[in-house]
Amino acid sequence: MTSAYEKKIEKRRCHFSPLERDEMIRKYAYLVKYIAGRVASRLPANVAFDELVSAGSMGLIDAVDKFDPEKDVGLKTYAQYRIKGSILDELRSMDWYSRSMRKKIQDVEAAVQKIEARKERPASDIEVAEELGMPLEKYYKILTDIHSAAILSLDACIRNEDNDEGSGSTFSEGIRSEDDPSDSVMKKELKQVLIEAIKRLTDKEQTVISLYYYEEMTLKEIGKIMDLTESRICQIHTQSLIKLRSRIRRYKK
Repeated sequence: MTSAYEKKIEKRRCHFSPLERDEMIRKYAYLVKYIAGRVASRLPANVAFDELVSAGSMGLIDAVDKFDPEKDVGLKTYAQYRIKGSILDELRSMDWYSRSMRKKIQDVEAAVQKIEARKERPASDIEVAEELGMPLEKYYKILTDIHSAAILSLDACIRNEDNDEGSGSTFSEGIRSEDDPSDSVMKKELKQVLIEAIKRLTDKEQTVISLYYYEEMTLKEIGKIMDLTESRICQIHTQSLIKLRSRIRRYKK
């Protein structure tokens, strides 16, 4: 006997005929290279672009197969979220975080928590470096190493990147899902926690997060706007995400 859930999945799969399905995949194929290119521009040169395209292509196919016209979101928008989510999942599957790198992230996160608990305001670069017992330049070097060795993203901060239970979707896609009313309430609450966490970042950190995630600018482009080097923007971006990760982890406990 077919369950209600299986019928729902089957209904989604049958929305497009085989011919329409192929047509939709061809129509939005350009999104894969565009999104893969935007992601690749933020990564070290040793990351294979073809692997990102391959992962993105799987995301596009998944989007077409699972698209539900009854939802209040168009196929193009849905495909963008699935493509980016698949690419990010592929990067995470590469296990870029070595144990030593994870330890560095945890140390910075702990230092930020201690400072902000004492000061009740955003932690400055100098304060974090002092808490870690190192010169400011060494702290900046750690932030650069973290960014170069790993993909820290806003989605990874929100999802549980320490296990493999992700659905392949991004946070933006998850916010738009209304399949489970109780799940939707939790996502709205988490979204509000994220908004409040971003408000507690420094002005520079808020600007970098806004331009990087909402305007989808590269670190180099942001550097030109803020009159800072790309490496400095990289450091600000990494520190911002560690702070957000810390606050979201506290919310999830």
